[in-house]
Amino acid sequence: MTRRLAAVMTTAALLVGLAGQACSPRKDRPPSDGEPPAALEASPGGGRGPGRGAGLGPKDGRGAGRGLGRGQGPAWDDTTSLRLTEGEAAAIELETAEVAYQPMSSHLRATGKVLASPFRKAIVSYPFPARVAAIHVRPGDWVKAGQELVTLQSEAVGEAKSEYFKASADFELAESSYEREKRLFDRGAGAGKNLQAAEAERKVAEATLNAAEKKLHVLGFTEAQVKRATEIHEINATITLFAPLAGRIVDNTIALGSMVDQATEILTILDPGVLCVDAEIYERDIAAVQKGQEVDVTVPAYPDLVFKGRILYIGDVIKEETRTVTVRTEVGNEGYRLKPGMFASISILLDRQTRALTVPQAAVLDDGDRKIVFIAREDAFVPRIVVTGAKMNGTVEITSGLAAGERVVTKGNYQLKSKLNSQVFQGVHVH
Repeated sequence: MTRRLAAVMTTAALLVGLAGQACSPRKDRPPSDGEPPAALEASPGGGRGPGRGAGLGPKDGRGAGRGLGRGQGPAWDDTTSLRLTEGEAAAIELETAEVAYQPMSSHLRATGKVLASPFRKAIVSYPFPARVAAIHVRPGDWVKAGQELVTLQSEAVGEAKSEYFKASADFELAESSYEREKRLFDRGAGAGKNLQAAEAERKVAEATLNAAEKKLHVLGFTEAQVKRATEIHEINATITLFAPLAGRIVDNTIALGSMVDQATEILTILDPGVLCVDAEIYERDIAAVQKGQEVDVTVPAYPDLVFKGRILYIGDVIKEETRTVTVRTEVGNEGYRLKPGMFASISILLDRQTRALTVPQAAVLDDGDRKIVFIAREDAFVPRIVVTGAKMNGTVEITSGLAAGERVVTKGNYQLKSKLNSQVFQGVHVH
């Protein structure tokens, strides 16, 4: 038994040794076609590409910090320049303009939020418990003032109509009795006290009728609806609500058969043609802001569009926490692109004039989250990051990145940018 156990253990040890040799690569064996050379180490990414930091920038490493980070374009630096071949120069139509100072109105910038104009928004509700009997519009529909929106069934409506019809009948009877007593009195056949009693009953009936009619108006009935109800004498518990202004249905909180009460916002109507932007202005800048000043409004959703507006209101109270005051701008919403709730940037056109370094707007290109231009040299084109400011009459203020007298490309710069990106991505050192 002991000899057998020793034999089994010896056999197991031999098998383990053979397996270890089979799994260990031989150092003197050349690598196969599918095996990487021993000198190549796995990247930190698990062998799935270049290691962290290996990018597509210039080969000499210049331009560090301008790599393909979030929101940035391809890597290049301040020494990068482009030279065109004769064929490229002939194919690309290039135009340039000089960087120069020119008078420009001062602007005060602030951030804010797009809001619905309180004078162009209506919330449709009903002050009494009711059930939704019919819905005549849907979210997104455009409605006119006075258009049918929703029909409700309410017990209060049925009771009010019944009281009105009874009061109307009582008034007709009192009016008839008064006329009869008056005729008799005029012919000398009636007593004066009977005429006085009939006249008093007539006045009481008239007051009761007026009260019943006013109750219908409180419930939401218009003069036309009351008149029609008087003509047809139909007692039902329904009432139709109408649009108080022209606009678009932007919210609907009800469904067919649902119950509503005085706290229910049934529908919301908004005229999106004119909206408001509320922004916060610092206390030190209040003196430069006046009602009626022109305002340029931009939003992240449409960075190249400028919406024109004017200051409508300047707040009267300074907020203690931020030392700011609210300034409201009324802005035209061409194309209905602006939406309430959007964040916005405003630029208030101030009355004073300043000299600003400017270039044509066509010279500035977007490159990720930065702005770039191409400077024209004698035999090359140099990309340059710039910081822009106010825009006016087709020009844009340059607050950083350029100097007066330099010439920038205004036409053909898109082709230059494409060539720059292509060479950088290919790993070609552009100089």
